[in-house]
Amino acid sequence: MELTPPGPRGIPPLFARLVDDSALFPPGEASMPEALRAHFASRAGEHSGILGVFLCQASRLPELITELIKIKPKEPLPLSLIIDTGLGGVPKAISIVESRSEILALRMVEMPAPSDVDEVWLERVSEFVPEDVIRVVEPRRGVGWLDGVRKVIEHGSWPKIRCGGKAGENFPSVDEVADFLAVVSGSTGASFKATNSLHRAVRHTEESSGFTHHGFLNLIVASARSLSGGDVRAALESTDGAALAAEAKGMSEPAAKAVRGLFASYAAASFDEPVADLGELGLLH
Repeated sequence: MELTPPGPRGIPPLFARLVDDSALFPPGEASMPEALRAHFASRAGEHSGILGVFLCQASRLPELITELIKIKPKEPLPLSLIIDTGLGGVPKAISIVESRSEILALRMVEMPAPSDVDEVWLERVSEFVPEDVIRVVEPRRGVGWLDGVRKVIEHGSWPKIRCGGKAGENFPSVDEVADFLAVVSGSTGASFKATNSLHRAVRHTEESSGFTHHGFLNLIVASARSLSGGDVRAALESTDGAALAAEAKGMSEPAAKAVRGLFASYAAASFDEPVADLGELGLLH
């Protein structure tokens, strides 16, 4: 199912609703008023078609609602609810959101999976989350990780891949990302979401931390190659922004839609950085 119609104002289909707003989360950790102010400014801006849902922890719903009542948005805020209160807290959180339909529109529910992704747990997720809301489940990387990804897909949820964080072990290797893509692209009709440390378009090493970050454009091109039988690892390893941009530009509209059917969205603490990178690479014209 599509979250929202394709982006307005001439945004290419490859980037429509690509960037979900995780300003409340590290490394951004904006205050609720700051995060909402910036989100609504982006939603009213020139590149609003790139912007997806707003991410908020279940534990912060009262704070979110208090601020939205002050703002009085013209339309309900498209929301992804991040479950940080355990699976048992899901029904109450969803009930709170649904009782505020004039200011909130629940599009997605995201949660970490337990170390063993079993059928009983996944069945409870399905029971708790309404059918018209996308379920996103993050299996933990490690032994048996890809089996967990397969189970999530078989259960009708989107698997989520974490691409970075505050420590080196939070960054999956190129091989791990490629293996993940192989599983998801090999499953009919499956979609995935990515999160963390994808604020820049192209793979790069951050000077302050020394960590090498995956790029969201690398992930787009790698997804396309995964669907067409191309060299996925080379796409993930590339630091050649011009070459990646040329490959993205060269995609037909059906190919672009297939890519975004697979790589549905990713969460970024900054909206300005990915938009600036896409602009510099000539991908927004």
